[in-house]
Amino acid sequence: MRRGLSSFNVVSLVAGFGFLYLPILLLVIYSFNASQLVTVWGGFSTRWYTALAGNRLFLDAAFVTLRVGIVSATLATVLGTLAALALVRHKRFRGRLLFSGMVFAPLVMPEVITGLSLLLLFVAIDFDRGFWTVTLAHTTLTMCFVAVVVQSRLVSFDLSLEEAAQDLGCPPWKAFFLITLPVIWPAVAAGWMLAFTLSLDDLVIASFTSGPGATTLPMRIYSQVRLGVTPEINAISTILIAVVAVGVVIASLLTKRQEVRRLRDERLAAGT
Repeated sequence: MRRGLSSFNVVSLVAGFGFLYLPILLLVIYSFNASQLVTVWGGFSTRWYTALAGNRLFLDAAFVTLRVGIVSATLATVLGTLAALALVRHKRFRGRLLFSGMVFAPLVMPEVITGLSLLLLFVAIDFDRGFWTVTLAHTTLTMCFVAVVVQSRLVSFDLSLEEAAQDLGCPPWKAFFLITLPVIWPAVAAGWMLAFTLSLDDLVIASFTSGPGATTLPMRIYSQVRLGVTPEINAISTILIAVVAVGVVIASLLTKRQEVRRLRDERLAAGT
């Protein structure tokens, strides 16, 4: 039996990763282009990052995006965790099928349909479109992803730990915060980060539900690209790539640190 990668596998991997990452690499390189033409190299320069720092349209859109992402991810985490608890802890209750269908519907529903339905809802109740409409729309979109992540962790949770705390006189709400929540906290944190990432990336739903003063960064970039790609767009895209890369590295280091600590604790426990 042959071991190792064959020539076909190597070529396939190189072609696949090149197709995925070569455009990103070119975007990063041309963000340092001194020329105003994005396809003509005019020398190395950071002028577009300086220009971006003075572009109020992009800065305001980035600030709105961060606010919407933080608030919507927090709301989605709370609601998604509660929904996961209801689905896992209560196997049978009237309307469970309808409830689970409503929770997980945004997973399979096209974003155009979700955005249009939310727009019609806000118009019907005469709710002015702006920051809160985008936030509520993103909460609706991302809550199901949080519920899936937290539910997968709750399925394997040992319920006897919480029951033992309650037998010792701990109220149910206190047992949840002191016993259950610390155990499922990695899943809750992962759900929050996933919801925050999806909110930052959303364009379709925000386009339907946004209003004056609530233009998100993807909307601003899309509107600028329709008029033509500028070096400033390359610069802000490079900044976003750098932020994501730093976040991935930090998450990897924290995960590795926790794994090393867990192995050390297991060895100490086995030695005693």
